[in-house]
Amino acid sequence: MSAVRPPADNRTGRPERPTAVGQDELERALREMLSRQADGRPAPVLADPADRVIRRVGRSRRRRAAAGTAAAAVVTALATAALGHFGGPTGGTAGPVVVVVDPDATGAPAGPVDPPTGGPVRAEVDLIVGATLTSSNGQRVDLTGVGPVDRAQRVAGADGWLVVGPETVAGRTLWSVRPGTAPRVLLAGARAIALSPDGGQVAWRDGRELVAAGIVGGQLVATIRVPAPARAVPTGFLGATVVVRPDTLRPGYALWRPGTGPLPSGTDRGTTAVYGVGPGGQLVAQVLAGQPRRACLALLDTAHHLTPTRTDCAVTVSDDGRGAVSPDGRWLLLNGRTAGDVGDQALLVDLTGLGSAPVRPAGPPLTADASWVSPTSTVYVDGAGGLVRVRVDRVLAGERATGDAVTGVTPGSRPVVVTGAAR
Repeated sequence: MSAVRPPADNRTGRPERPTAVGQDELERALREMLSRQADGRPAPVLADPADRVIRRVGRSRRRRAAAGTAAAAVVTALATAALGHFGGPTGGTAGPVVVVVDPDATGAPAGPVDPPTGGPVRAEVDLIVGATLTSSNGQRVDLTGVGPVDRAQRVAGADGWLVVGPETVAGRTLWSVRPGTAPRVLLAGARAIALSPDGGQVAWRDGRELVAAGIVGGQLVATIRVPAPARAVPTGFLGATVVVRPDTLRPGYALWRPGTGPLPSGTDRGTTAVYGVGPGGQLVAQVLAGQPRRACLALLDTAHHLTPTRTDCAVTVSDDGRGAVSPDGRWLLLNGRTAGDVGDQALLVDLTGLGSAPVRPAGPPLTADASWVSPTSTVYVDGAGGLVRVRVDRVLAGERATGDAVTGVTPGSRPVVVTGAAR
């Protein structure tokens, strides 16, 4: 049985009215349709049926936001319990500090991009140039809104970074950065910020207190506060222990384990800088020693009040405190001078033979943190803003590294090498 199709089917001519419909017209049509459907029914609480739809959508979004906030609270509670070693009845424990943002908030999406420079150095490190963080695999994260960056560190076991702003009159800011989401502020107005090597802990100066906390899922948890001397600042971590300089105007360091009591005064009065953890868990440091007293390299016994177990005063150590220890604790790269040098340069020190092994020139002076990308290779930024790659085997063979220019760096700015756990 056949039927004649209405003339409206399969039209090939021009439509009588445009097919493009604007947002206002769609909303007006929706209101008209729902109003007609409501004719003859009891008057609703909301006079406009379309408003019910619009408000229902709003309630749905609010429920999703509340669910995201509740999920963040659950994660925080679980993380607080897991990081119980921070807490204790004598540690001045405060409530967990949690930063929660809109779960729907997103930043610039991450994706593969051309690296800022095509040299062999660039491929080994995450690098910040301007308002963009580019990872070693080419992934890009937009840092617009973060502002100037003093240093940055990758978080171990997570696709994210911690970014520290420069010191200002208002203090420093700590940001949590993850691909595909907007950077979030973890701390603001801190006088000094120290991060653990794995990015799982942070310590900072807040008013008259030193504060320590864990970092889980881009949030601060299990916060501990203790009173501190006026010029005390955290400088780093040794496991779960915070390395503290009790007075920034005088030599000396102390160790504080959050949750076990107040900040110890410490008996060390000779250490002027700490570079990291060396052989056997000892701290690698710069101390005042010898006659006359001068800056020397030393290994400090962390179990006996930071007593030096070995020193080396043969090399002239720079007083800028810049230096970094390799992940296996064997090599130290720092600024200093050897015999005959007229200025500072980067020096490579074999810590297993401290005091007996020769100190070797490695490259131009460090101007910021160095990133050890392997136990035998490190990258840093020189005074000209170039990337310097130091390989232990080549330095031992007598080679001195030089810097490679980084494209995309504007006048007056410098690239920032990201430190932290290996990818």
